[in-house]
Amino acid sequence: MTAILPGSTIGILGGGQLGRMLAMSARSFGYRVQVMDPDPSCPARFVVDACFEGPWNDTRAAADLARGSDVVTLEIEQLSLDCLDAAAKYAPVRPGAAMLGIIQDRILQKNWLRDHGLPLGDYRAAESEQALVDAVTALGGRCFIKSARGGYDGRGQVKIGFGELTGTPEEQAREAWKLLGQRPVVAEKAVALEREVSVMVARRPSGETRSFPSALNHHENQILVWSVIPSGVPPALEKQAQELASAIADQFTLEGLLAIEMFVTTDGKLLVNELAPRPHNSYHASERACVTSQFEQGIRAVCDLPLGDVAVVQPAAIVNLLGDLWLDGDGQQRTPRFDLAMAVPGLRLHLYEKHSARKGRKMGHLSSVGATPEEAVARVLEAEKKLKQG
Repeated sequence: MTAILPGSTIGILGGGQLGRMLAMSARSFGYRVQVMDPDPSCPARFVVDACFEGPWNDTRAAADLARGSDVVTLEIEQLSLDCLDAAAKYAPVRPGAAMLGIIQDRILQKNWLRDHGLPLGDYRAAESEQALVDAVTALGGRCFIKSARGGYDGRGQVKIGFGELTGTPEEQAREAWKLLGQRPVVAEKAVALEREVSVMVARRPSGETRSFPSALNHHENQILVWSVIPSGVPPALEKQAQELASAIADQFTLEGLLAIEMFVTTDGKLLVNELAPRPHNSYHASERACVTSQFEQGIRAVCDLPLGDVAVVQPAAIVNLLGDLWLDGDGQQRTPRFDLAMAVPGLRLHLYEKHSARKGRKMGHLSSVGATPEEAVARVLEAEKKLKQG
């Protein structure tokens, strides 16, 4: 393989906050960067050389991006495979369409993981209302129902047996089918969780693979609230998580980044939850915690440069800043007290330059370092509270 050296141009399919942070890392290496996004004022727009406007199925915009790029990568799964194929006519696309086609469909993804012997919780695919009713019954009535395609940050998911819907499990299953648009879904049996972790793995085309130490993640309403590196799981479990991540990357012949979300059950088992072939919210803390951030590693991987050291320099945590912080009790715009938050020791502010705030929208994050993972989390949560004052 021939490395794509600094001074070349990197194209990114997607210009959200992940594309923005990838671009900022690429620019520090001296690369030129361009993105494609449906929003001409996307967060990456302000840090790149060019922005091609087009929806996620716009093959012409994808081809135009690739014509002027030496390599193309992605920051979102919702891209059509036709877009990746169109771009691949002009530049290598990393990760590629074959891998994305499996990951962006939860049914295909679950089946792929099962067929490759990866540890999974019990699940059923359902492509009709009755099939979902049967699946929920087979799984014991307490389930997470997820759209097979799309859905992000808690969207496209319905919980059955948790009190959110009323009626019998069968009635709740029928209601979930309607709520999710009467389209194929995956029903996942709820498992007894001790904690949720993730592992980010990078692999370059020449085959070198490195995985970051695992991150510990805390979710509320299926949205990541805070995350910390390192996770603090027992060494044997950490070793298993690292081996699973590397095995998945090798089986896919990954070129780029892959985040593996995992469950640690109360009986000590490690289960693979979902995959994301891009930078991941749970590894924003890698900018502060590790020698090499996930964004720098992503650029190194797709350009076939030697991968960076992923050792932890100091524990670091992040907390997501949702649009709710910009709205008062009456729904009117307010400015969070960034000045108070930034007085917390070890605190850093990261905003994505999104122009409008709305509930549940990720507007930025806070990061903090600490002597221990617990101190890093405590600091970042203290800073988040200060944002709400005044």
